[in-house]
Amino acid sequence: MRRSVLVIYTGGTIGMVEDPATGALVPFDFAALKKHVPELERLDLEVESIAFDTPIDSSDIEIHQWQALAGVIEANYEKHNGFVVLHGTDTMAFSASALSFMLEGLNKPVVFTGSQLPIDTVRTDGRENLVTAVQIAGMERNGEPCLQEVAIYFGSQLLRGNRTHKYSSEDFYAFRSPNYSPLAEVGIHIDLNTVRMLKPKGTFKVYDQMENNIAVLKLFPGITKEVVQQICGAKNIKGLLIETFGSGNAPTKEWFLNEIQHVIQRGVTVVNVTQCNDGFVEQGRYASSRGFAAMGVLSAADMTFEAALTKLMHVLSYCKDEDAIAKGFLEDKRGELTTFSSLV
Repeated sequence: MRRSVLVIYTGGTIGMVEDPATGALVPFDFAALKKHVPELERLDLEVESIAFDTPIDSSDIEIHQWQALAGVIEANYEKHNGFVVLHGTDTMAFSASALSFMLEGLNKPVVFTGSQLPIDTVRTDGRENLVTAVQIAGMERNGEPCLQEVAIYFGSQLLRGNRTHKYSSEDFYAFRSPNYSPLAEVGIHIDLNTVRMLKPKGTFKVYDQMENNIAVLKLFPGITKEVVQQICGAKNIKGLLIETFGSGNAPTKEWFLNEIQHVIQRGVTVVNVTQCNDGFVEQGRYASSRGFAAMGVLSAADMTFEAALTKLMHVLSYCKDEDAIAKGFLEDKRGELTTFSSLV
């Protein structure tokens, strides 16, 4: 029997075509996917498709859509060998990170892709992205899928989903994975870096709860006490991400450290994530981060902002005490961080 790949359309530019009557971009009928992308017929795969009832712009993505996506994968897990998720590019890295934490024990590929131009435009990048994503999702070696994790395929590179962020709104190479090399480079051949790929652990299980009572404090020179107080004082927050400078550095002013201490005393989990795209948080390396380390702020190490946020959402949903939350956040769950003892 031929291997089977399910294409799931959530929304986004890749699934749009021009309406001849109005000239507006509208989602195409995914029941006729192979009509729009006939190259799929040439793959030695059974390709089926399913679309969300109401395709969404990725800027409108919310947790219930992540839950719906995880549910589709769970319901079809035994029927298909791999999954391709068509998604808008703006929040694709958030969704790929979220799904990586929601899908435990994954032993099949889940490949996100999309495009910068609609699928029916002359110079679209969508056709190559879709065809190659489907081909990768259907690849096997020694009877097992080559890829067994959540990934993003875009612009000739296969990247770990929770290591990726959107870098450009113009370039066909829109995504980068600065702290982790590509899982595959695609040219004439698909060159898989199998050493870098995750190996499945345990049995497949879906954890679909995500705590979204989280605030984000992005530091900048001259930030005022009033701004920090407004963000830190938000009601009902369970987590706070502080986007810091460099290797996790922040102001050393007494009022600032006191505000962060008060948040922690309220039982809020506070995470230090760097504003830099490359590198990692190293609390205590400089005096400007020693205060964080002393008061129990958690280091996001070399996680992307997207991974740190969605991982915190996940951990806060399933870990109920301070020690369990800290342990769950600091451990490497899905290949999202590089573990060095000096980082924790």
